[in-house]
Amino acid sequence: MKILTDAQVRKYQDEGFVYPVDAMTPEEMAEIRRGYEASERMQGFGFTKGRNFKPHLLYKWADDLSHNERLLDAVEDLIGPNVLLLSTACFPKNPGEGSFVAWHQDGTYFGLEPPVQVTAWAAISDAPVEAGCMEVVIGSHKRGQLPHIESPAETNMLSLGQTIEDRYRQPDAATEFMALRAGQISFHDTNAVHRSGPNRVPYRRLGISMNFIPTHVKPVMATRPTAMLMRGVDEYHHFVPERRPTVEAGEAERTMHQMADGLFRQGHREQREKHTKAKV
Repeated sequence: MKILTDAQVRKYQDEGFVYPVDAMTPEEMAEIRRGYEASERMQGFGFTKGRNFKPHLLYKWADDLSHNERLLDAVEDLIGPNVLLLSTACFPKNPGEGSFVAWHQDGTYFGLEPPVQVTAWAAISDAPVEAGCMEVVIGSHKRGQLPHIESPAETNMLSLGQTIEDRYRQPDAATEFMALRAGQISFHDTNAVHRSGPNRVPYRRLGISMNFIPTHVKPVMATRPTAMLMRGVDEYHHFVPERRPTVEAGEAERTMHQMADGLFRQGHREQREKHTKAKV
């Protein structure tokens, strides 16, 4: 079922992003939030940096959200009917802690050929500009993959601190803030340059990113990562198939998650030499 208008698809193609897309009611997203927070209590820690990867393999709330029909309808409008979920990651920003995300491109370490990937960012709580919503450089996806450096910081939510080299930044380029209400989703291209600032409101800003690719896209690294078929058919089998969780963080779910996490991180390491150099 088509959900995006022709104008929205053109905006994504021309500018590299589109928002907001209404996927869930506030009440439906409140149920997702209850599952999110229950998972934090179950595991004894929050979905912080290094602990925020692929929750859809462990918890039903994340699996349910990534299988939302309106979300997948929009993804299909952008990349076609045969869809894989490559990864998910939680991005909580607590008030006053200063967490931010540096200017970067999502596809830097993904190692995809061709580099066709759309990131869906779902707002679990309201994400206005003041809460540190995403800011995107308009049309930046047309520049292709840019060189990154690694500059880790405690408050940078990217685990390796990857950021675009200053000389490639184009600081005067026009940007747009993608403010969202709980239940809304934004979509951006894998090469769209984006960041987000600190949370300056008195509540937690909660969101989850979901990275989708068409099934014909393949990994170029030696390591074969995992992915989950979300819609259509996979005639290529470039990725190790993932299974949906049936028990909250059960033994089989933890085993699947550990394997997927290890393969994905190994692939990241193989890509770092291509696109990133350490800041000294």
